[in-house]
Amino acid sequence: MLLILDIMTTAAILFVVAIGLLAIFGVLKIINFAHGAWLTIGAYCAVVTAQLGFNPWLALPLAFLVGGALGGLAELFIIRPLYRRPLDAILATWGLGIVIGQLITLGFGRDVQFTPNLLSGTVTVLGTDYSAYRLVALAAALVIGVAFAATMEGTRLGLSARAVIMNETLARGLGIDTARVRLITFMIGAGLAALAGVLLTPLTSVDPTMGVGWLIGAFMLVMVANGSLLALAIACLLFGAAQVLISTFVSPILGSIAIAILAALVLRVSPKGFARA
Repeated sequence: MLLILDIMTTAAILFVVAIGLLAIFGVLKIINFAHGAWLTIGAYCAVVTAQLGFNPWLALPLAFLVGGALGGLAELFIIRPLYRRPLDAILATWGLGIVIGQLITLGFGRDVQFTPNLLSGTVTVLGTDYSAYRLVALAAALVIGVAFAATMEGTRLGLSARAVIMNETLARGLGIDTARVRLITFMIGAGLAALAGVLLTPLTSVDPTMGVGWLIGAFMLVMVANGSLLALAIACLLFGAAQVLISTFVSPILGSIAIAILAALVLRVSPKGFARA
C-alpha cells in the first residue's frame, strides 16, 4: 500500500509541476524554459509569507497572482515579439530564467530558505501511516486538473484557446483576439507554475536554483503529452511509477533520471508521444 501511495502522490506532484508548462505550450507552441524560474518565484512567495508571519496557506493565492502578473509582463515585453521566431523565443525564456534566478539571489542570497510545513503529521490509509501533506498534494493535483479541464471545455476563454490551437489565422478571422488569448494563457501558465512552487516547498529545499531540477522532468512530460491534458496525466502516472520503483528497488540516482530516459524512448518510438495523432 505504501508503494501505491508513493506512486500516486509522485505522479500528482509531477502533474502539478508540469501543467503550467503544458498550458503555455498547448496554445503558444513555445517551450517556456523560464518555467523553473516561476516555480522558484512561487517558493519564495512562501518564504516571504512566512517571514511576514502570515498563514502559510496564503502563499498559494499570493504565488498564483504574483506569477500571473510577472508572466503577463514577460509575455508582453519579451515573448510576444518572438512568436514567429520560436527558437529565439526559447532562448529568450532561457535567458529570462537566468535573470530571475540572479534577481532572487540578489534579494534573498544563495542560502537555503526554510518555510513552515503547510500540513504536518500522518494519516492512516488502509492500515498504513502516510504523510498527510503528500495526500493533500494528490488532492491539489486533482482539483487543478479538473479546474483546468473545465476552463478549456466550458468557458469562452477555453473555446478561444482551442480555436487558436487549431487554426490561429481562422480564429483571428472570426474575430477572436488571439493576442489577448495568448496573454491570458501565459499568465495562467506562469501562475500555475508559481502555485506549484509553493506546493513543492515542504518536499524540497528552497534556493535560487531549485526550479532547475524540476524543469527537465516537466519539459519531457510535456513533450510526451504533446499538448493533451489527459496524455499528461497518463505520462505522470506511468513515469512517476517508474521513478518510484527504480528509486526503491534499484537506485535513487537512476530513479532521478528515469523520466528523461523513458520520455526520450517514447518520443523515439512515437514522435507524438501519448497524444493521439
